Amino acid sequence: MKLKTISLLTAIVLLVTMLSACTVKEPEQNDPTQAASTAEPGTATDAPEENYDGKLVLDHQMELKYAKFFSVDYYKGGYKIAKVINSPDDVSVMLIVPENMSVPKDAPKDAIILQQPVNNILVSSTPVTSLINAIGALDAISLTTYDVDSWYIDAVKEAMNAKKLTYIGNYKTPDYEKITAQGTTFAFFSTMLTEDVAAQLGNLGVSIVLDQSAQEDHPLARVEWAKLYGAIFNKEENAENVFNTQNNYVEELSKIEKTGKSVAMFYITSQGKLYARNADDYMSKMLAIAGGDYALSDVGVGKTGTVQMEMEAFYDKAKDADYIIYIWSLGGKPDTLEAFTSKAEFLPEMKAVKNGNVWCTTPDYFQIQNTIGNMINDIHLMLTADASTEQLTYLYKLK
Repeated sequence: MKLKTISLLTAIVLLVTMLSACTVKEPEQNDPTQAASTAEPGTATDAPEENYDGKLVLDHQMELKYAKFFSVDYYKGGYKIAKVINSPDDVSVMLIVPENMSVPKDAPKDAIILQQPVNNILVSSTPVTSLINAIGALDAISLTTYDVDSWYIDAVKEAMNAKKLTYIGNYKTPDYEKITAQGTTFAFFSTMLTEDVAAQLGNLGVSIVLDQSAQEDHPLARVEWAKLYGAIFNKEENAENVFNTQNNYVEELSKIEKTGKSVAMFYITSQGKLYARNADDYMSKMLAIAGGDYALSDVGVGKTGTVQMEMEAFYDKAKDADYIIYIWSLGGKPDTLEAFTSKAEFLPEMKAVKNGNVWCTTPDYFQIQNTIGNMINDIHLMLTADASTEQLTYLYKLK
Protein backbone atom coordinates (compact mmCIF):
# COMPACT_ATOMS: atom_id res chain seq x y z
CA MET A 1 0.00 0.00 0.00
CA LYS A 2 2.81 2.38 0.95
CA LEU A 3 4.70 1.52 -2.25
CA LYS A 4 1.67 2.42 -4.37
CA THR A 5 1.27 5.76 -2.60
CA ILE A 6 4.95 6.65 -3.09
CA SER A 7 4.80 5.70 -6.77
CA LEU A 8 1.74 7.85 -7.29
CA LEU A 9 3.35 10.88 -5.64
CA THR A 10 6.50 10.40 -7.70
CA ALA A 11 4.48 10.34 -10.91
CA ILE A 12 2.66 13.58 -10.00
CA VAL A 13 5.95 15.37 -9.26
CA LEU A 14 7.43 14.25 -12.60
CA LEU A 15 4.33 15.40 -14.47
CA VAL A 16 4.41 18.89 -12.88
CA THR A 17 8.12 19.25 -13.67
CA MET A 18 7.60 18.37 -17.33
CA LEU A 19 4.71 20.83 -17.69
CA SER A 20 6.78 23.64 -16.12
CA ALA A 21 9.62 23.02 -18.53
CA CYS A 22 7.26 23.37 -21.50
CA THR A 23 5.67 26.64 -20.31
CA VAL A 24 6.77 29.82 -22.24
CA LYS A 25 7.93 32.59 -19.91
CA GLU A 26 6.11 35.87 -20.55
CA PRO A 27 8.45 38.88 -20.79
CA GLU A 28 8.42 41.12 -17.75
CA GLN A 29 6.63 44.41 -18.34
CA ASN A 30 9.65 46.49 -17.33
CA ASP A 31 12.22 44.53 -19.30
CA PRO A 32 12.80 46.41 -22.58
CA THR A 33 15.11 43.72 -23.94
CA GLN A 34 12.49 41.02 -23.60
CA ALA A 35 9.76 43.29 -24.98
CA ALA A 36 11.79 44.10 -28.11
CA SER A 37 12.42 40.44 -28.77
CA THR A 38 8.68 39.79 -29.03
CA ALA A 39 8.00 42.67 -31.49
CA GLU A 40 7.02 41.72 -35.01
CA PRO A 41 9.59 42.35 -37.74
CA GLY A 42 9.15 45.62 -39.61
CA THR A 43 7.53 47.53 -36.74
CA ALA A 44 8.77 50.96 -35.55
CA THR A 45 10.49 49.28 -32.64
CA ASP A 46 13.32 47.79 -34.64
CA ALA A 47 13.24 50.00 -37.78
CA PRO A 48 16.32 52.24 -38.23
CA GLU A 49 15.81 56.04 -38.09
CA GLU A 50 14.86 57.45 -41.47
CA ASN A 51 17.60 59.26 -43.37
CA TYR A 52 16.45 62.74 -44.43
CA ASP A 53 19.60 63.73 -46.28
CA GLY A 54 18.59 65.53 -49.47
CA LYS A 55 14.89 65.48 -48.56
CA LEU A 56 12.54 68.29 -47.57
CA VAL A 57 9.94 66.91 -45.16
CA LEU A 58 8.18 69.70 -43.27
CA ASP A 59 8.26 69.38 -39.50
CA HIS A 60 7.01 72.69 -38.06
CA GLN A 61 7.06 76.47 -38.43
CA MET A 62 8.76 78.95 -36.12
CA GLU A 63 6.33 80.67 -33.77
CA LEU A 64 6.42 84.46 -33.95
CA LYS A 65 4.67 86.91 -31.64
CA TYR A 66 5.05 90.20 -33.49
CA ALA A 67 7.21 89.87 -36.62
CA LYS A 68 5.38 89.72 -39.95
CA PHE A 69 8.12 90.23 -42.52
CA PHE A 70 9.99 86.96 -42.12
CA SER A 71 9.22 83.31 -41.48
CA VAL A 72 11.19 80.12 -40.84
CA ASP A 73 10.05 76.59 -41.66
CA TYR A 74 11.83 73.63 -40.06
CA TYR A 75 12.25 70.35 -41.95
CA LYS A 76 13.27 66.87 -40.88
CA GLY A 77 16.99 66.31 -40.65
CA GLY A 78 17.77 69.91 -39.71
CA TYR A 79 16.91 71.71 -42.96
CA LYS A 80 15.34 75.17 -42.70
CA ILE A 81 13.73 77.53 -45.18
CA ALA A 82 13.72 81.19 -44.17
CA LYS A 83 11.79 83.84 -46.09
CA VAL A 84 12.07 87.62 -45.94
CA ILE A 85 9.21 89.63 -47.44
CA ASN A 86 10.51 92.67 -49.33
CA SER A 87 7.14 93.37 -50.95
CA PRO A 88 4.03 91.31 -51.81
CA ASP A 89 5.71 90.30 -55.07
CA ASP A 90 9.29 90.02 -53.85
CA VAL A 91 10.37 87.42 -51.30
CA SER A 92 13.95 86.44 -50.52
CA VAL A 93 14.25 82.70 -49.81
CA MET A 94 17.14 81.08 -47.95
CA LEU A 95 17.57 77.31 -47.79
CA ILE A 96 19.69 76.53 -44.75
CA VAL A 97 21.46 73.19 -45.20
CA PRO A 98 22.84 71.37 -42.13
CA GLU A 99 26.54 70.63 -41.98
CA ASN A 100 27.52 67.47 -43.91
CA MET A 101 24.07 67.27 -45.55
CA SER A 102 23.40 67.62 -49.27
CA VAL A 103 21.25 70.20 -51.01
CA PRO A 104 17.77 68.73 -51.72
CA LYS A 105 16.89 68.32 -55.37
CA ASP A 106 13.49 69.91 -54.71
CA ALA A 107 15.02 73.07 -53.20
CA PRO A 108 12.91 76.18 -53.85
CA LYS A 109 13.69 77.87 -57.13
CA ASP A 110 16.09 80.81 -56.81
CA ALA A 111 16.68 80.06 -53.14
CA ILE A 112 19.95 81.27 -51.63
CA ILE A 113 21.75 78.17 -50.39
CA LEU A 114 23.38 78.63 -46.99
CA GLN A 115 25.48 75.63 -46.01
CA GLN A 116 26.07 75.53 -42.29
CA PRO A 117 28.14 76.61 -40.56
CA VAL A 118 27.29 79.99 -42.08
CA ASN A 119 30.24 82.36 -41.71
CA ASN A 120 32.45 84.89 -43.52
CA ILE A 121 29.47 87.14 -44.29
CA LEU A 122 29.12 90.87 -44.92
CA VAL A 123 26.66 92.86 -42.78
CA SER A 124 25.87 96.46 -43.73
CA SER A 125 23.49 97.28 -40.89
CA THR A 126 24.25 98.21 -37.29
CA PRO A 127 20.91 96.89 -35.91
CA VAL A 128 21.43 93.52 -37.64
CA THR A 129 24.96 93.34 -36.28
CA SER A 130 23.65 94.08 -32.79
CA LEU A 131 21.20 91.18 -33.01
CA ILE A 132 23.81 88.76 -34.36
CA ASN A 133 26.16 89.83 -31.60
CA ALA A 134 23.44 89.42 -28.97
CA ILE A 135 22.83 85.79 -29.93
CA GLY A 136 26.55 84.98 -29.82
CA ALA A 137 27.27 84.73 -33.55
CA LEU A 138 29.43 87.80 -34.15
CA ASP A 139 32.30 85.60 -35.35
CA ALA A 140 30.23 84.79 -38.44
CA ILE A 141 30.62 88.37 -39.68
CA SER A 142 33.84 89.18 -41.53
CA LEU A 143 33.03 92.47 -43.27
CA THR A 144 31.22 95.67 -42.28
CA THR A 145 30.52 99.04 -43.90
CA TYR A 146 30.99 100.99 -40.64
CA ASP A 147 34.44 101.92 -39.38
CA VAL A 148 35.58 101.25 -35.85
CA ASP A 149 34.88 104.82 -34.66
CA SER A 150 31.23 104.47 -35.71
CA TRP A 151 30.50 101.63 -33.33
CA TYR A 152 29.19 101.77 -29.78
CA ILE A 153 29.08 97.97 -29.34
CA ASP A 154 32.20 96.95 -27.44
CA ALA A 155 32.36 93.44 -28.90
CA VAL A 156 32.30 94.84 -32.44
CA LYS A 157 35.04 97.38 -31.71
CA GLU A 158 37.16 94.61 -30.16
CA ALA A 159 36.65 92.39 -33.21
CA MET A 160 37.70 95.19 -35.54
CA ASN A 161 40.78 96.05 -33.48
CA ALA A 162 41.71 92.35 -33.49
CA LYS A 163 41.38 92.28 -37.33
CA LYS A 164 38.57 89.74 -37.10
CA LEU A 165 36.12 92.19 -38.64
CA THR A 166 37.16 94.31 -41.61
CA TYR A 167 35.87 97.72 -42.64
CA ILE A 168 35.30 97.80 -46.40
CA GLY A 169 34.17 101.39 -46.85
CA ASN A 170 30.81 103.15 -46.92
CA TYR A 171 27.73 101.12 -47.92
CA LYS A 172 27.37 103.34 -50.99
CA THR A 173 30.96 102.76 -52.15
CA PRO A 174 32.24 99.48 -50.69
CA ASP A 175 35.68 98.16 -51.58
CA TYR A 176 34.84 95.35 -54.00
CA GLU A 177 38.44 94.12 -54.09
CA LYS A 178 38.36 93.50 -50.33
CA ILE A 179 35.06 91.63 -50.68
CA THR A 180 36.52 89.45 -53.43
CA ALA A 181 39.74 88.84 -51.51
CA GLN A 182 37.73 87.81 -48.43
CA GLY A 183 35.76 85.29 -50.49
CA THR A 184 32.45 86.47 -49.07
CA THR A 185 29.38 85.20 -50.94
CA PHE A 186 26.51 86.29 -48.68
CA ALA A 187 25.47 89.65 -47.21
CA PHE A 188 22.80 91.33 -45.11
CA PHE A 189 22.07 94.95 -46.03
CA SER A 190 19.65 97.53 -44.76
CA THR A 191 17.02 98.84 -47.17
CA MET A 192 19.42 101.74 -47.90
CA LEU A 193 21.25 99.47 -50.35
CA THR A 194 21.60 101.22 -53.71
CA GLU A 195 20.86 99.54 -57.02
CA ASP A 196 24.36 99.98 -58.39
CA VAL A 197 25.97 98.37 -55.33
CA ALA A 198 23.47 95.51 -55.45
CA ALA A 199 24.24 94.93 -59.13
CA GLN A 200 27.99 94.97 -58.60
CA LEU A 201 27.79 92.57 -55.67
CA GLY A 202 25.61 90.31 -57.79
CA ASN A 203 28.28 90.29 -60.48
CA LEU A 204 30.78 89.19 -57.83
CA GLY A 205 28.55 86.28 -56.82
CA VAL A 206 27.43 87.80 -53.52
CA SER A 207 23.83 86.94 -52.57
CA ILE A 208 22.03 89.70 -50.65
CA VAL A 209 19.13 89.68 -48.22
CA LEU A 210 17.63 92.95 -47.01
CA ASP A 211 16.76 93.45 -43.37
CA GLN A 212 13.10 94.51 -43.35
CA SER A 213 12.71 94.86 -39.60
CA ALA A 214 12.09 98.61 -39.91
CA GLN A 215 8.84 97.80 -41.73
CA GLU A 216 7.38 95.97 -38.72
CA ASP A 217 4.32 97.37 -36.92
CA HIS A 218 5.34 96.59 -33.35
CA PRO A 219 8.63 97.81 -31.84
CA LEU A 220 9.40 94.38 -30.37
CA ALA A 221 9.09 92.81 -33.81
CA ARG A 222 12.47 94.39 -34.49
CA VAL A 223 13.93 92.40 -31.61
CA GLU A 224 12.16 89.26 -32.80
CA TRP A 225 14.28 89.36 -35.97
CA ALA A 226 16.96 87.83 -33.74
CA LYS A 227 15.07 84.57 -34.28
CA LEU A 228 15.79 84.71 -38.02
CA TYR A 229 19.50 85.01 -37.36
CA GLY A 230 19.21 82.37 -34.68
CA ALA A 231 17.91 79.94 -37.30
CA ILE A 232 20.70 80.77 -39.75
CA PHE A 233 23.47 80.36 -37.19
CA ASN A 234 21.91 77.54 -35.11
CA LYS A 235 21.43 79.89 -32.17
CA GLU A 236 17.68 79.50 -31.71
CA GLU A 237 17.78 79.17 -27.94
CA ASN A 238 19.94 82.28 -27.58
CA ALA A 239 17.62 84.23 -29.87
CA GLU A 240 14.58 83.13 -27.90
CA ASN A 241 16.22 84.31 -24.69
CA VAL A 242 17.09 87.69 -26.23
CA PHE A 243 13.51 88.21 -27.35
CA ASN A 244 11.90 86.98 -24.12
CA THR A 245 14.04 89.28 -22.00
CA GLN A 246 12.83 92.32 -23.93
CA ASN A 247 9.27 91.08 -24.16
CA ASN A 248 9.14 90.80 -20.37
CA TYR A 249 9.55 94.58 -20.11
CA VAL A 250 6.57 95.10 -22.39
CA GLU A 251 4.47 92.50 -20.58
CA GLU A 252 5.06 94.30 -17.28
CA LEU A 253 4.35 97.71 -18.76
CA SER A 254 1.06 96.45 -20.21
CA LYS A 255 -0.24 96.23 -16.63
CA ILE A 256 0.32 99.89 -15.81
CA GLU A 257 -1.99 102.85 -16.28
CA LYS A 258 -1.25 105.67 -18.72
CA THR A 259 0.78 108.48 -17.20
CA GLY A 260 -1.11 111.20 -19.04
CA LYS A 261 2.22 112.86 -19.87
CA SER A 262 2.84 114.14 -23.41
CA VAL A 263 6.21 113.93 -25.18
CA ALA A 264 7.71 115.60 -28.25
CA MET A 265 10.45 113.68 -30.11
CA PHE A 266 12.60 115.46 -32.67
CA TYR A 267 16.05 116.66 -33.71
CA ILE A 268 17.54 119.66 -35.51
CA THR A 269 20.29 119.18 -38.07
CA SER A 270 23.46 121.23 -38.29
CA GLN A 271 21.77 123.05 -41.20
CA GLY A 272 18.91 124.09 -38.91
CA LYS A 273 16.26 121.73 -40.27
CA LEU A 274 13.83 120.18 -37.77
CA TYR A 275 12.67 116.58 -38.07
CA ALA A 276 9.96 115.08 -35.84
CA ARG A 277 8.97 111.44 -35.51
CA ASN A 278 5.83 110.51 -37.42
CA ALA A 279 2.73 109.51 -35.47
CA ASP A 280 3.01 105.84 -36.41
CA ASP A 281 6.78 105.56 -36.15
CA TYR A 282 8.12 102.81 -33.94
CA MET A 283 9.44 105.38 -31.43
CA SER A 284 5.94 106.83 -31.08
CA LYS A 285 4.67 103.33 -30.42
CA MET A 286 7.43 102.76 -27.87
CA LEU A 287 6.23 105.88 -26.10
CA ALA A 288 2.65 104.61 -26.05
CA ILE A 289 3.74 101.28 -24.56
CA ALA A 290 5.71 103.20 -21.92
CA GLY A 291 2.52 105.00 -20.87
CA GLY A 292 3.01 108.35 -22.58
CA ASP A 293 1.20 110.32 -25.28
CA TYR A 294 2.87 111.67 -28.41
CA ALA A 295 2.47 115.45 -28.66
CA LEU A 296 2.41 115.31 -32.47
CA SER A 297 -0.09 112.46 -32.80
CA ASP A 298 -1.67 114.03 -35.90
CA VAL A 299 1.61 114.42 -37.79
CA GLY A 300 2.52 111.72 -40.32
CA VAL A 301 -0.37 109.44 -39.44
CA GLY A 302 0.16 106.03 -41.02
CA LYS A 303 3.84 106.74 -41.65
CA THR A 304 7.05 105.62 -39.99
CA GLY A 305 10.34 107.47 -39.70
CA THR A 306 10.54 111.25 -39.50
CA VAL A 307 9.01 114.27 -41.22
CA GLN A 308 10.60 117.68 -41.75
CA MET A 309 8.58 120.47 -40.14
CA GLU A 310 8.73 124.23 -40.14
CA MET A 311 9.83 125.57 -36.78
CA GLU A 312 6.63 127.55 -36.21
CA ALA A 313 4.36 124.62 -37.06
CA PHE A 314 6.31 122.35 -34.74
CA TYR A 315 6.17 124.88 -31.90
CA ASP A 316 2.41 125.28 -32.21
CA LYS A 317 1.91 121.54 -31.75
CA ALA A 318 4.65 120.73 -29.24
CA LYS A 319 4.98 123.84 -27.06
CA ASP A 320 2.88 122.34 -24.23
CA ALA A 321 4.50 118.89 -24.24
CA ASP A 322 5.41 117.76 -20.72
CA TYR A 323 8.65 116.14 -21.90
CA ILE A 324 11.08 116.38 -24.78
CA ILE A 325 13.11 113.44 -26.04
CA TYR A 326 15.78 114.98 -28.21
CA ILE A 327 17.26 112.51 -30.67
CA TRP A 328 21.02 112.53 -30.97
CA SER A 329 21.43 112.50 -34.74
CA LEU A 330 22.99 114.50 -37.57
CA GLY A 331 22.83 117.71 -35.56
CA GLY A 332 25.13 116.38 -32.86
CA LYS A 333 24.72 115.81 -29.15
CA PRO A 334 23.87 118.74 -26.87
CA ASP A 335 25.71 118.28 -23.57
CA THR A 336 23.74 120.92 -21.70
CA LEU A 337 20.31 122.49 -21.71
CA GLU A 338 21.88 125.74 -22.90
CA ALA A 339 23.48 123.98 -25.86
CA PHE A 340 20.09 122.49 -26.70
CA THR A 341 18.14 125.75 -26.51
CA SER A 342 20.70 127.50 -28.70
CA LYS A 343 19.57 125.37 -31.64
CA ALA A 344 16.36 127.39 -32.14
CA GLU A 345 14.87 130.60 -30.73
CA PHE A 346 11.56 129.03 -29.74
CA LEU A 347 13.02 126.20 -27.63
CA PRO A 348 13.36 128.16 -24.35
CA GLU A 349 9.62 128.91 -24.54
CA MET A 350 8.56 125.27 -24.51
CA LYS A 351 6.89 123.94 -21.35
CA ALA A 352 9.26 120.96 -21.09
CA VAL A 353 12.28 123.26 -21.19
CA LYS A 354 10.88 125.58 -18.52
CA ASN A 355 10.18 122.59 -16.26
CA GLY A 356 13.56 120.98 -16.85
CA ASN A 357 12.15 117.89 -18.57
CA VAL A 358 14.43 117.69 -21.61
CA TRP A 359 16.07 114.32 -22.19
CA CYS A 360 18.45 113.18 -24.91
CA THR A 361 19.02 109.74 -26.40
CA THR A 362 22.41 108.12 -25.94
CA PRO A 363 24.52 107.69 -29.12
CA ASP A 364 23.90 103.92 -29.25
CA TYR A 365 20.11 104.30 -29.15
CA PHE A 366 19.59 103.42 -32.82
CA GLN A 367 22.50 101.02 -33.10
CA ILE A 368 21.49 98.46 -30.50
CA GLN A 369 18.27 96.79 -31.63
CA ASN A 370 18.35 93.88 -29.20
CA THR A 371 17.38 96.04 -26.18
CA ILE A 372 14.27 97.86 -27.41
CA GLY A 373 12.25 96.56 -24.46
CA ASN A 374 14.82 98.09 -22.13
CA MET A 375 14.55 101.37 -24.06
CA ILE A 376 10.77 101.37 -23.65
CA ASN A 377 11.19 100.79 -19.95
CA ASP A 378 13.60 103.75 -19.82
CA ILE A 379 10.95 106.00 -21.35
CA HIS A 380 8.51 104.87 -18.65
CA LEU A 381 11.11 105.55 -15.95
CA MET A 382 11.65 109.03 -17.42
CA LEU A 383 7.92 109.76 -17.25
CA THR A 384 7.70 108.63 -13.64
CA ALA A 385 11.10 109.79 -12.31
CA ASP A 386 11.56 112.43 -9.64
CA ALA A 387 13.74 115.50 -10.09
CA SER A 388 16.84 113.72 -8.82
CA THR A 389 16.94 111.23 -11.72
CA GLU A 390 19.40 112.36 -14.36
CA GLN A 391 20.72 109.26 -16.12
CA LEU A 392 19.05 106.13 -17.48
CA THR A 393 20.54 103.45 -19.69
CA TYR A 394 19.50 105.03 -22.99
CA LEU A 395 18.34 108.50 -21.92
CA TYR A 396 19.96 111.31 -19.98
CA LYS A 397 18.61 114.62 -18.73
CA LEU A 398 19.98 117.90 -20.05
CA LYS A 399 20.83 120.43 -17.33
